Amino acid sequence: MASVSELDVQLIAATKFQPPVGVDWQADEEASSSEALVEFAGRACYESFDKPNPRTAKNSAYLRHILEVGHDALLEHATATLYIRGLSRSASHELVRHRNFSFSQLSQRYVHPEETQVVLPQMIAEDEQLKRLMMQAVDETRFVYDELLNALEEKLGDEPNALLRKKQARQAARAVLPNSTETRIVVTGNYRAWRHFIGARATEQADEEMRGLAIACLRLLQQEAPVLFDDFHISTLADGSEMASSPYA
Repeated sequence: MASVSELDVQLIAATKFQPPVGVDWQADEEASSSEALVEFAGRACYESFDKPNPRTAKNSAYLRHILEVGHDALLEHATATLYIRGLSRSASHELVRHRNFSFSQLSQRYVHPEETQVVLPQMIAEDEQLKRLMMQAVDETRFVYDELLNALEEKLGDEPNALLRKKQARQAARAVLPNSTETRIVVTGNYRAWRHFIGARATEQADEEMRGLAIACLRLLQQEAPVLFDDFHISTLADGSEMASSPYA
């Protein structure tokens, strides 16, 4: 029997800044490591390490000024890595279109789960009749997949390499699996790329699953580098789902 997976997003790595020796500059104690790096990179352009402008002397003020004037190339120096589970293959096809990210995704050729795990669209998940119909279709698809897999492994019986035989069988049989099949993926991006992703995918017009992913990523990044992401405002739509927007995204 198939089971339903829920979205789970975790921050597993982020930039750690080590100030250089021989530069007379002190990082703001309130700034995160990523935020300190972005400020340093900006000040390095003009060697304004003595913070001559009192209006941008604090890290938060300096970074907000960067966002206001669109000097967001500086954000490319800081990166964050997120591990995403409970995402449908359908949504992952959209995610990997963001080519400024780096991806490492679960292999369907190598990993063979005992049961099918799927991600349901909210409109289906909240309707018991539609959910039952969807899960029935998933179970039928899994039956066909297993039948194909067994037939393909028998067809490839002359292949002496057992691992290769299984990979070849799975890569052919997986063609029948639904787009709702759960995938897991590690995503690394610089903060400029993350801001672009959230700005594009957290809007009301975005696909609902992608919007939920973007909001989940935003919340984690707001904790890691609050000043660089606190211009995004999260609001609730009429259907109860969330969206986010920023005047600078």
